[in-house]
Amino acid sequence: MARGERRRRAVPAEGVRTVERAARGGPGRRDGRGGGPRSTAGGVALAVVVLSLALGMSGRWVLAWHRARRAVTLHSAPPVLPADSSSPAVAPDLFWGTYRPHVYFGMKTRSPKPLLTGLMWAQQGTTPGTPKLRHTCEQGDGVGPYGWEFHDGLSFGRQHIQDGALKLTTEFVKRPGGQHGGDWSWRVTVEPQASGTSAIPLVSLFFYVVTDSNEVLIPEVGSKGQLKFISGHTSELGDFRFTLLPPTSPGDTAPKYGSYNVFWTSNPGLPLLTEMVKSRLNSWFQHRPPGASPERYLGLPGSLKWEDRGPSGQGQGQFLIQQVTLKVPFSIEFVFESGSAKAGGNQVLPRLAGSLLTHALESHAEAFRERFEKTFQLKEKGLSPGEQALGQAALSSLLGGIGYFYGQGLVLPDMGVEGTEQKVDPALFPPLPLFTAVPSRSFFPRGFLWDEGFHQLVVQRWDPSLTREALGHWLGLLNADGWIGREQILGDEARARVPPEFLVQRAVHANPPTLLLPVAHMLEVGDPDDLAFLRKAFPRLHAWFSWLHQSQAGPVPLSYRWRGRDPALPTLLNPKTLPSGLDDYPRASHPSVTERHLDLRCWVALGARVLTQLAEYLGEAEVAAELGPLAASLEAAESLDELHWAPELGVFADFGNHTKAVQLKPRPPQGLVRVVGWPQPRLQYVDALGYVSLFPLLLRLLDPNSSRLGPLLDILADSRHLWSPFGLRSLAASSSFYGQRNSEHDPPYWRGAVWLNVNYLALGALHHYGHLEGPHQARAAKLHSELRANVVGNVWRQYQATGFLWEQYSDRDGRGMGCRPFHGWTSLVLLAMAEDY
Repeated sequence: MARGERRRRAVPAEGVRTVERAARGGPGRRDGRGGGPRSTAGGVALAVVVLSLALGMSGRWVLAWHRARRAVTLHSAPPVLPADSSSPAVAPDLFWGTYRPHVYFGMKTRSPKPLLTGLMWAQQGTTPGTPKLRHTCEQGDGVGPYGWEFHDGLSFGRQHIQDGALKLTTEFVKRPGGQHGGDWSWRVTVEPQASGTSAIPLVSLFFYVVTDSNEVLIPEVGSKGQLKFISGHTSELGDFRFTLLPPTSPGDTAPKYGSYNVFWTSNPGLPLLTEMVKSRLNSWFQHRPPGASPERYLGLPGSLKWEDRGPSGQGQGQFLIQQVTLKVPFSIEFVFESGSAKAGGNQVLPRLAGSLLTHALESHAEAFRERFEKTFQLKEKGLSPGEQALGQAALSSLLGGIGYFYGQGLVLPDMGVEGTEQKVDPALFPPLPLFTAVPSRSFFPRGFLWDEGFHQLVVQRWDPSLTREALGHWLGLLNADGWIGREQILGDEARARVPPEFLVQRAVHANPPTLLLPVAHMLEVGDPDDLAFLRKAFPRLHAWFSWLHQSQAGPVPLSYRWRGRDPALPTLLNPKTLPSGLDDYPRASHPSVTERHLDLRCWVALGARVLTQLAEYLGEAEVAAELGPLAASLEAAESLDELHWAPELGVFADFGNHTKAVQLKPRPPQGLVRVVGWPQPRLQYVDALGYVSLFPLLLRLLDPNSSRLGPLLDILADSRHLWSPFGLRSLAASSSFYGQRNSEHDPPYWRGAVWLNVNYLALGALHHYGHLEGPHQARAAKLHSELRANVVGNVWRQYQATGFLWEQYSDRDGRGMGCRPFHGWTSLVLLAMAEDY
C-alpha cells in the first residue's frame, strides 16, 4: 500500500455530517425509570424525535435553498470594470468590432441589444436546387482555408476565404469620431481562386442588418431593387446610415453591372437567419448585363415589402438584407456612417470609400507589419518570411476571433453531497456580458475558461488593454462562492451551437486557473496600467482562488481532486475528467473520493504563488500571511514527494483506486463494454505517463537542483515515452491507454496527440531551467532548442499544406487533427517562435 494511503482520513459528506450533528444534539436517552409515567416519558421522547427530524429536514432544506441561491448570485466584491465599460462613451474604439466569430464576416456593437451586420454568399447554378448559402463557420461545409491575414484587434482587418473555385477577401477599417463609436467601411472582393479558371457561375453576396428590439431601420430603395441607403436610430448609436456602393472590378473605380434583390422582415431570431434566407431563395430572376446573354439565378423577393412574421410586429427587431448578384471578379463596399461623426468641427468628413478606403487599408496593413516585428522580432530572430506570415496569421486570427456575448447561463447548484447534482433543477445565472477570445470559430465559438488564459498570453503581448478588458469580463462572472463556469454559453447564437445536454454548468466543477498566467506576466512586466487593474481585480482573484483551493480539496491535507469525473459507466474505458481540461487523459480506473490529482495540486500551487506575490505587492498583508505558507507548503519537495512521487514508476503521478487491467471488448448487443481483469483495482499510483506527470516541471515548481528534475527530463526526451519529431505527445507511446478509444463512439483525444498549449508550457519550463544554474541547465537548454524546432517546424509545415492551425497534431506523422481552424491556444506557436515565455 502506498505511503499516502496510511495518512488518509475518511471525510464524511456535508449532508452526512449535518444529520450526525442533529442526532447528537438531541436529548440524552430516557428509559422511563423515574421522572414520571412511561406513557408521558414515551410521549415526550416521541415529540422530541419528531421535532428533531423536523428541524433536521428543515435545516437541510434551508441549506439546500441557500446553496442554490448562492450558485446564481453574483459575487459581492466590487466589479473590476464599471457597468458602462463597453459603452461608446467609455470605450468608443471598442464599441464596434468583428465580435461575431461564428460567422465568416460580420460586425456588431458591444451591447446587450446590439446592432448586427453580416455577410452571406452563394455560388449560383453550381448545384441543383437552392445554392449553398455560406454564413456561419461550419466544420464540414467545405469552405477553407480561411482566416485573418491581418487583424489589430481594434480597427482594421483583412481576411481570406477559399470557397471552391472562389477566393473572397473581406476587409474592414474603422474611423474614430463623434460620440457613438465612429464610422467603419467594408470591402468584399470576390475573385477566381486561380488564374485561368474556367468561367464561374454568378455569385450572390447578401449584406444584412439586424436589430434586436424597437430600433428603427428606414430603407431607401432605388430602381430595380437596389438599396440607396438604410438610415436608422438607436439610443446607443444615435442617427446612422448604411450605404451599399455599386460594385466595381477589383482595383478599379468603374461600376460593374449587378442585379439586386431585397428582403425586409421582422427578426426571426439570430440562429434562424440562415434558414430564413434559404427559404426565401425560391424565385428565379434574370441577370441581364448590357450586351450579354441573360443568366438565371435564385433570388430574394425583388421589391422592398415589409413582411411581419412575428406575433405582433413589435419589440422583435428587424432583419433587412440586400442581395447583389454579378459575375466574378468584383469588389463591393459597405459603409456605416455615424451621425455624430459626419462632421469634425465645421469640416464634413468624406465617406470612407473608394481610394480613401484603399489608402486607409494599406496604411493600417503597413502599420500592422511594423508593430508586429517590433513586438515579436521574428525577422530579427531569423525566421523565414513564410514563418513570419504564419505568426501574423496566428495573432490576427486569435484577435479576429474575439467575441462579445451577452446572456444567461444555466447553472446546477452544488448541493454539498457528491452525486446529488441531478436531484435539483438548473437555474438561470443573471444576464451578463463576456468579451473573450474563442478556441475555434467553426466548432467552439464561445468562451472557455481554461483556454482563455492561454489566449491572453498572446493577446497581452500585442495589446495589454485588450487583456485587461477580457480578464475584467471573466472575473465579472464570479458567483457568490467564487466559482466561474468553465464554459460560457451566452445568448441565442451561442446556445444554438451546443447540444442541450451540455448547456448546464455545474457549480462544483472547476477548471485550470490559467487566467493567472497572464496575471503573472502582468506582475513580471510591471506596467502601471496593469498594476492598477490588478489592484481592482485582486478581491475577485482571491475569491476565485479560495473557491478552487477549498472546493477541490482532496482526501488528505495538501491534496486536491477534480470534482465532476464521469461515473464508471460500463461503456467507458476510463471515466473522463472534463473539469481538468484534459478530458480523456487516463486517471484512476475506478473514480472515488480517495483520488489525488497531481495536475490540480500544481495549478493550486501556482495560484497560491501568484496570489501571494500580488498580495505582497498590493500591501494586502493579511492575505499574504494566509497564502504565503500555503504556497510554501505546496511547493515543498517533501510534501510533493509524499503525495505524488511514485517510486515504482519513477515519476510523479495521480493516486486512486486503479488497475490497468481494463479494456473494451465487444459484447452484443451492447457493443463495446469495459471488462476489468486481474489484478483488481486497488489504491495505488496511476501508471499513466504523460502530460500530468510533467506538471511540477511545466509550472516550474521544482528547484533547479531537485533530484526529480533529471528523471522528468529523461521521460520528456525519450521517444519511447513523450518525445516525438512534432512535439511532446500527451500520453506516452508506452502506455496501455496510448491511442485507445474511450468508448465505441469516443476516439482518443488526450491520448498521444501533440497539443500546443502544454508544449508551450514545456518550452517555457525548459527555457526557465536552461537559464538557471544547476546540474540540468545545459540539458534543459538543449531540449528547449530541439523541442522548439520540432513544434514550430511541424505547425509551419501543416499550415503550408492546409492553410489551417489545428486543435492538435498527430505524434506519428505530424498532421493536423481535430477542429480547424483552431486559432485559440494553437496561436501560442507565435510566442514559441518569438521565444517569449
